[in-house]
Amino acid sequence: MPERGNAQLSPRVGLFVTCLVDSVRPNVGFAAVELLKAAGCAVEIPLAQTCCGQPAFNSGADAATRPIARSVIETFEPYDYLVAPSGSCAGMIKAHYPELFADDPAWLTRARALAAKTYELLGFLVDVRGFRPQNVVCKASATYHDSCSGLRELGVKAQPRALLSAVEGLELRPLEGEETCCGFGGTFCVKYSDISNAIVGEKAGNVVATGADMLLGGDLGCLLNMAGKLSREGARTRVFHTAEILAGRAQKAIGEEA
Repeated sequence: MPERGNAQLSPRVGLFVTCLVDSVRPNVGFAAVELLKAAGCAVEIPLAQTCCGQPAFNSGADAATRPIARSVIETFEPYDYLVAPSGSCAGMIKAHYPELFADDPAWLTRARALAAKTYELLGFLVDVRGFRPQNVVCKASATYHDSCSGLRELGVKAQPRALLSAVEGLELRPLEGEETCCGFGGTFCVKYSDISNAIVGEKAGNVVATGADMLLGGDLGCLLNMAGKLSREGARTRVFHTAEILAGRAQKAIGEEA
């Protein structure tokens, strides 16, 4: 009998919900669960999970980050995969946890083991599960922003577009500077607010120029940053996490605005 985790079985996935999804946009978490189940996974949401520690790490507080990282490692070790609807959180665990424990052999081994089975949601659906959404309809136009961490740390670029190509009625329009930072950068937008505002202002202008009904992406921090700017500029562009579209959870909101 093949081991659990084989594509023919139901891998046990621990969903790392992320702080922003939990506190600001739970709909993204529900959509992630639906998509993972549709892809044949057994999904669990461990209640002991906490922040991944990225804000502290990005601020140079490694000593404060390590206890957080240890908690995450211990919580998600039992699962076949850790999957997060966020390139930045998944990138933190996959790329930076091993850095945190470079001088601690025991925890380095555990960090590397978790990193090896950590994935961003959209990349996991395509690269690991070979998933393609079925019978999803969204009659609207959209443009797509590639978040820095997902793109540069995890190589998530083609996967969301492959998934969205299966959505009936969805027109995906090119975005100038689609790979350019939106100006969020976690604590960057707080420390350097003037620079951040200038960056997101240019991004918002490019989004509006597409004439698309929606802006999509895979990282809620970026999406909230851009949604805020678009709203302040009076744009009617709706902003959604790609998982919400793929799970059919954004269509009602779009219809109400039509």
